[in-house]
Amino acid sequence: MTDEPTALRADDYETVALVLQGGGALGAYQAGVYEALDEAGVTPNRYAGISIGAINVAIIAGNPRERRVERLRQFWEKICEPGPLAWAGQIFANMPSLRNWSSAISAGRSIVEGQPGFFRLRLPPPMPGVDVAPDEVSYYDTSDLARTLDALVDWELLNTSDVSVSVGAVDVATGNFEYFDSAERRLDVRHIMASGALPPAFAPVEIDGKWYWDGGIVSNTPLEYVLDSQPRRDTLAFQVDLWSARGEVPRRIDEAMEREKDIRFSSRTRKSTDRTLERQRLRRAIAQALPSLPESLFGTELWQMLEENSCRKVFNVIHLIYQARAFQTHFKDYEFSLETMREHWRAGYDDTRASLAQPDFLARPRGEHGVATHDIHRVTPSVSEG
Repeated sequence: MTDEPTALRADDYETVALVLQGGGALGAYQAGVYEALDEAGVTPNRYAGISIGAINVAIIAGNPRERRVERLRQFWEKICEPGPLAWAGQIFANMPSLRNWSSAISAGRSIVEGQPGFFRLRLPPPMPGVDVAPDEVSYYDTSDLARTLDALVDWELLNTSDVSVSVGAVDVATGNFEYFDSAERRLDVRHIMASGALPPAFAPVEIDGKWYWDGGIVSNTPLEYVLDSQPRRDTLAFQVDLWSARGEVPRRIDEAMEREKDIRFSSRTRKSTDRTLERQRLRRAIAQALPSLPESLFGTELWQMLEENSCRKVFNVIHLIYQARAFQTHFKDYEFSLETMREHWRAGYDDTRASLAQPDFLARPRGEHGVATHDIHRVTPSVSEG
């Protein structure tokens, strides 16, 4: 059922963006977020993703709205199908006190078996000191994922609709980060695969003579790219993060491994967001100050520089950040059991419904600053309205 008031509030913005981080198996949380947005009548017209976020973005943008949730579910249920060794984890799956063992076994199974429709162990495995082709420098073969995406994504629709799609990857030779944007080039399965080619598990992907790895190596959060795109627009951005930059100081080695991964892949989300929004506050301040400057400055180089950096657009960022469960640890991004996937999906769905239920979350920022951030998991939302 569509919540019309929510949809109308989202329509107060020129751009409604869905911004998705990388995070492997945790990406089912993003699918739950989209399902809740779709039910509420919130239809993004801008998508940006990295790694598993790029895969979810492609499935969403590459299907008509009425089939998007169905296609997401098909993808996640396919890649989380239990393999031959699944029985070992099922022994503990229904025993809450031993859930961590079930999760660990499932993650171990992924390492040995791979995941159907996603990746499989490369045989023979790469050997140190032995040269092979660049697309074989990995422990796993992801050709199954290419076939899965081709079956679930209408590439023609993705490239010809009014929706903008951006996915991030890293040029292996230069180390430079690059966004592939449907507004600038035709996207296909290679661009999505490149965005998710995390080494050394997955091999780089060749595009136009260059080789690319997972964008999360450099930056796992594409929000800055969306908000800094030209021309700037009034933007409501749903920023969906799979790694929490905040956490407890570890007391066990497995907790230390998990915390390190959380910090690394969260890509300093909060700091990056704050920096981006601070630049917008400055642009708005310049726009307000320009009419008060002396007439003698009109037309000068200084005036032109200030005018080029002025902007009156508003930015509203709603953070949706996955909160790890107690039974999860450093392997949570490659634990692909059906049970855990469905829990991730439900968590994204519930967090989004709770966020949309907040009366001020979708409201246009007011006051001179014109920017706002919200997070349902923070007791007091951070709102900058002047």
